[in-house]
Amino acid sequence: MKIKIFYTVVLLSITLFLTIAAVNIKEPQRTNKDIIKFSHSLHKEIAECKTCHSKAVESTTLKDRLLPEKQVCATCHDVNDTEQCNTCHYENVYEKLIQKKSDLIFNHRMHVIEQKMDCIACHKGIEEVDYAFQAENAYPKMNQCYTCHNNQTVARNDCETCHVSTTNLIPQDHKQVNFLKLHKFSANMTNAECNMCHDNDFCETCHVSTTMITESNTAKNFYVPYSPHNFVDGTKQQQITRVHELNYRYTHGIDANNKTSECQTCHQVETFCVECHNSSNRDFAMEGIMPASHRKPNFVTIGVGTGGGLHAALARRDLESCASCHDVQGADPNCILCHVDNDGIKGTNPKTHIKNFMNDEDGDWHNDANSVCYSCHRDANARPGGIKGIGFCGYCHK
Repeated sequence: MKIKIFYTVVLLSITLFLTIAAVNIKEPQRTNKDIIKFSHSLHKEIAECKTCHSKAVESTTLKDRLLPEKQVCATCHDVNDTEQCNTCHYENVYEKLIQKKSDLIFNHRMHVIEQKMDCIACHKGIEEVDYAFQAENAYPKMNQCYTCHNNQTVARNDCETCHVSTTNLIPQDHKQVNFLKLHKFSANMTNAECNMCHDNDFCETCHVSTTMITESNTAKNFYVPYSPHNFVDGTKQQQITRVHELNYRYTHGIDANNKTSECQTCHQVETFCVECHNSSNRDFAMEGIMPASHRKPNFVTIGVGTGGGLHAALARRDLESCASCHDVQGADPNCILCHVDNDGIKGTNPKTHIKNFMNDEDGDWHNDANSVCYSCHRDANARPGGIKGIGFCGYCHK
């Protein structure tokens, strides 16, 4: 009797588990590419944007439906010819196009009619692709809007002017865990656009000083303008102190290796370190431009199944340390010089994934075009809604 009850409980548990799993299975996010056959690049030769998107010209809100309806297509296409349906429609697919919900306040009529702006001034590159999502700048980024919305022209740049909600308006790079530590390097870049959100007094909320410091923290000049431990009333104060002893250049590797010091508080290590550690100064610190591990014969092993050698083990253990020298600086990751998939065939290229990485088969690569997967998988089809069986999508969808 007890055995029968036990097996009954097990069976019910399995049934319940399978039911919950079935409910939680998510369908891949559909796009208009799955609904209609269309090409912006083909239509640009025969029609203007407003010919198809006729409602956009008079629209004053993004809540309006701005995608073309069937009667718009009928001005050029014979929609009553049933033999030509498959020119645009997939077999038995006759649903409405998907218009994504927007969190922005935008007036097409004012921009197109009153300001006499061309559609492609904001929707850049859309005329060169088939579907809008395939264009990198199909929808304008904030810095493009700032060319007019900068408080120096007739256009205002208050957040509430364009954003429905201002609760979480944080740029993606600000969400990185180390952004606070490294933000000064971003601010010093020539293309920095901090003033889109921050006024000239914003920096002083943290960086309060009574003394101007001009030290540049070069290889021979170790000064710290803002000491991370010198707080007064919650703000950082300038402190003129020599923080490294004079022979620190011969011992700094110890601190850098065990990370007891936050070098990046003052130095951008990717550029600062090469002032000494470069190919033109190979006699410095006993050929110290390359870590000892890099000179071992098995540091890199080539071939599927070799494990990659010591460099693979070190990268898995502490990838941050690798990045201190092999930094992307806005370019492609250094790893993809070797870890690249040229043939689209699974298992024939250097391995980069951890064991059992495919346990979650419903990963964000199905619905997020910014998934980290696409940093390396860059074939033209590698995007949510791609064609099954081709390139990246062909790994699983044969």
